Formats: sequence, C-alpha cells, structure tokens
Amino acid sequence: MANPARGLESKALKLSRRDRARLAQRLLSSLDQEADGDAEQLWLEEAERRLGQLKSGKAVGIPAEKVIKKARSTLR
Repeated sequence: MANPARGLESKALKLSRRDRARLAQRLLSSLDQEADGDAEQLWLEEAERRLGQLKSGKAVGIPAEKVIKKARSTLR
C-alpha cells in the first residue's frame, strides 16, 4: 500500500481553512503533551499579530499551494 500519510494529507488539504487549522493544532499538540504552558498563548498572540499584519496590508500572504510546492521541491 502507498504511504497512508500522503492520502491523509491530500484529504486534509481539501478541508476548509478553519478545519485545516483545527486539525493542525490537534496534530501539533499531540506531538508534545508536556509542552511549555506559555507556548500556546505565545503562539496565539503571534498568530493574531500576523493576522493583523495581513489585514492591514503590512504583510502579503503566499498561497498555500506555492509554499507546499516549494517545500516539496526543497525536500527532494
């Protein structure tokens, strides 16, 4: 059987932005159940800061497809 993670990745990328974010958060938190207690709050603040930059036009987003394509080519 092919790599099951690739199949899951393909399905996950078809989810809505909100569902992908929720899934990503759950997957990341499952990696280290004993993470620094302040880390989650700090990441939330960073995410909110970045969102503010995007909304104000101070930062420009890069489409996920472009980022994933570049990451895959770098990893090969």
